[in-house]
Amino acid sequence: MSDKPKIPHPSLSPINDSMLTRESWKIFQIMAEFVEGFERLARIRPSVSIFGSARTPVDHPYYKLTEDIARELSDAGFSVVTGGGPGIMEAGNKGAFEGKSPSIGLNIQLPDEQSGNGFQNISLSFRHFFSRKVMFVKYASAYVVMPGGFGTLDELAEILTLVQTNKTRKIPIILVHKPFWEGLLSWFENTLVAEKVIDPEDMDLLQIIDSPQEISAAIFNHYEKMGFEPTPEEKESMLDL
Repeated sequence: MSDKPKIPHPSLSPINDSMLTRESWKIFQIMAEFVEGFERLARIRPSVSIFGSARTPVDHPYYKLTEDIARELSDAGFSVVTGGGPGIMEAGNKGAFEGKSPSIGLNIQLPDEQSGNGFQNISLSFRHFFSRKVMFVKYASAYVVMPGGFGTLDELAEILTLVQTNKTRKIPIILVHKPFWEGLLSWFENTLVAEKVIDPEDMDLLQIIDSPQEISAAIFNHYEKMGFEPTPEEKESMLDL
């Protein structure tokens, strides 16, 4: 053995009190976001969370399709929840705002992010992605996923993981616009299933539907026998969100 004295690892150095104080305050900030979210969203069920690109222009066909989907869902009795920003989020809020049910925006504070859209009956602002993600899942009876980028894929992967691992109940996860998504689903089938990193039945968690009326019908069909509220057995196995 070497007689050379062992140098402590930098990560084991004494904690700076000011750093610890800042980290502790972050916990309180997250708690405050949860409390406000629970209080203001407790009565929005049943609801559908809609995701898609913030970069979609108003004159794009995806924008109009999202607006039509949100209006259909709103008139059918579903609150519509989006990220509260521009693009697909604005289209979702706008369609719901013009319908019969509440339009909800879960806005995130980012350094270069524009302000939230003006079509929100309930508007919440989050500093932390974690607490915002919980709000998307907690009250959702379905996810409708429009074409989008990394943020959209992140939300899609999140709900697939939660459902697959029984941390939340099985809900309809609907991808819209087949040409956009079929390459990804093909990769899931030909690579993920083939490599046995997901099970073949995991593909059944997803469906592609392009019609607003068919999306609404698919959600109602899913809940026709089971109801919108989780059963006691589902609550027992679910993440306590």
